[in-house]
Amino acid sequence: MVHTRSLAVAASAFLLGDPRLAAGGSTELQSVLKNTHGSNDYGYPTDFTRGIMPFRVEAYYSIRSQFTRIMTIGETYLSTPAYPKDVSRQKPMYGCIMTPSTSVGHDESSLTKDRTLESLYINPILDVLKLQNPSSPFVTSPTNNGVFDTSTSQTLYFFIDLKTSGPETLKAVISALQPLRDQGYLTTLKDNKTLTTGPVTVIGTGNTPLDMVGPVADRDYFYDAPLEALAEPEYADITGLISPIASTNFASAVGPVKGEKLSDEQIEALRQQIQTAEERGIGARYWGTPYYPVRTRNFVWRTLLEEGVALLNADDLDAVVEYF
Repeated sequence: MVHTRSLAVAASAFLLGDPRLAAGGSTELQSVLKNTHGSNDYGYPTDFTRGIMPFRVEAYYSIRSQFTRIMTIGETYLSTPAYPKDVSRQKPMYGCIMTPSTSVGHDESSLTKDRTLESLYINPILDVLKLQNPSSPFVTSPTNNGVFDTSTSQTLYFFIDLKTSGPETLKAVISALQPLRDQGYLTTLKDNKTLTTGPVTVIGTGNTPLDMVGPVADRDYFYDAPLEALAEPEYADITGLISPIASTNFASAVGPVKGEKLSDEQIEALRQQIQTAEERGIGARYWGTPYYPVRTRNFVWRTLLEEGVALLNADDLDAVVEYF
């Protein structure tokens, strides 16, 4: 990798050193470019996410459309290591047979039989991870790379927002994760003490029941704890082994923002919540942050990052790119 980079720098210096070549007027140069255009030699097995730099952003998107947007915009696009979505437990009736399916949507009106957890998320994630973990004569042992070619150890935080009955829906989600489980792609907990980070970390939010996550010693799914309530006795035993990320509504936990200023009390509340989480190995996430005016939005983003949140909530990824 070092030699390749050195050669690239040397080539750039050479081209800039010759005005005739730099201007693109050289027949020899045009011939080289023509002969190399489209050559497979310039690609490599894991280059699907080449040049995409992961950033601490969480956004609501279909993962298939998200990767499509990232690859279309190109290498300057900041990618997000977190993808949440809403899951409802739907039971459509075909004749006399009740066939359960895990459907995806914000409410019942948005559900269709084709928009499922598998079709919108699990299968696309599998497709990407297969590209990032190729089998070839050059691979001497199995790999467990994440989705980002530039940071193969970066896990993808996969937030699953349960909209319907928690126990029933969580069971369906756990079952639906089996293809990722079979490939060893999920972050796992063993004996309630050994955490092994994988390419994908599943975190249940919404109606996810804590009593179906916390007491389970061996599992590959986690719980989105209420960030603002971590100091309360009910959540005193929650650590990063149960909740890698804890979340809360920004306006409810910190208060409204006027212009580009938070009061001393608001800053103190923010710091206490983040500190309580950090002391237990939990990352902080705030949703419901202001999106307008833009100056206020950017001020809140900057403040949250400076104070140490683990994930920045930002559905408008184009705005994130412009900001950073």
